[in-house]
Amino acid sequence: MTLRSLVATLALLVFAAAPAHAAGAGSACHLPEAGHEGKVDIITPHITNGDHIEIPYWKFPFFLECTLPKWAPLHVGSLELDLSPTKHVVMLWLGAVLLLGGMVLVGRAHARAMARGAAPRGGPNAIEAMILYIRNEVILPNVGHHGEGFVPYLLTAFFFILTLNLLGLVPFGSTATGNISVTATLALLTFLTVEVAGLRANGVGYLNTMFYWNNELPVVMRPLMFLIMSPVEMIGKLTKPFALAIRLFANMTAGHIVVLALMGLIFEFAGPASAAPLLMSVVIMVLELFVAFLQAFIFTLLSSVFIGQIREAHH
Repeated sequence: MTLRSLVATLALLVFAAAPAHAAGAGSACHLPEAGHEGKVDIITPHITNGDHIEIPYWKFPFFLECTLPKWAPLHVGSLELDLSPTKHVVMLWLGAVLLLGGMVLVGRAHARAMARGAAPRGGPNAIEAMILYIRNEVILPNVGHHGEGFVPYLLTAFFFILTLNLLGLVPFGSTATGNISVTATLALLTFLTVEVAGLRANGVGYLNTMFYWNNELPVVMRPLMFLIMSPVEMIGKLTKPFALAIRLFANMTAGHIVVLALMGLIFEFAGPASAAPLLMSVVIMVLELFVAFLQAFIFTLLSSVFIGQIREAHH
């Protein structure tokens, strides 16, 4: 799918919803409820989850609320799982589609440039520069020797998180990385990658990363230190994915909350005094753009460091 066809498809979906609403055909998309125009909170929907999304519309208030489908719950024994899509799930799928489509276009542009014997230009050149920097300056130095096998996962994590962060800054978007379930899942994937990397690199020595046994201690002290330090070692394993999840979640949520507070001051300080919080809101939004890149970078950097540490844990 080319970028032109993707834009055309999105436009078709947006304008196709309007006739159904106007004709009263029971469309899942509808105008906001009466009195909504008096609300000024346009920030909270960027960080909260829900069973509906907003899409652009050509009539005031210029957006429609679309209710997402509700599926029958899945029963696994006595456990009931609701797999119905939510706003953040839609953002995850949208981010995956945009990332996949964008990288395919970048790859084709790079192949055409190489066939001409020239370097890619514009966006493909910028993406290539980012990939080479993350690979050569972040991943490989921290993962260690023979770390090429971890490059695809870590690059995918970087660009996927970056895409989700940026989607939370655009109108009608939502920050999926402001959902602790999303960041916890990303951290869990890194945790599994770290542990599998340690098992493959150290073999039986991998057990030393969970169970403390120091052969340099006196024989009497070894069992005692084993009982004391082994729980500490296991807790240390869990704190790493916990830190990854909380750091990404907190940083992507905090910026929107600050903007919400400043925008509230705009309406509180009516008149010329509202210019100050307005300017501060703009500054925070620019900072949020930087944070979107920074948090994706930090997640990738720490994941690389954790993988490198476990691979060298044979001591």
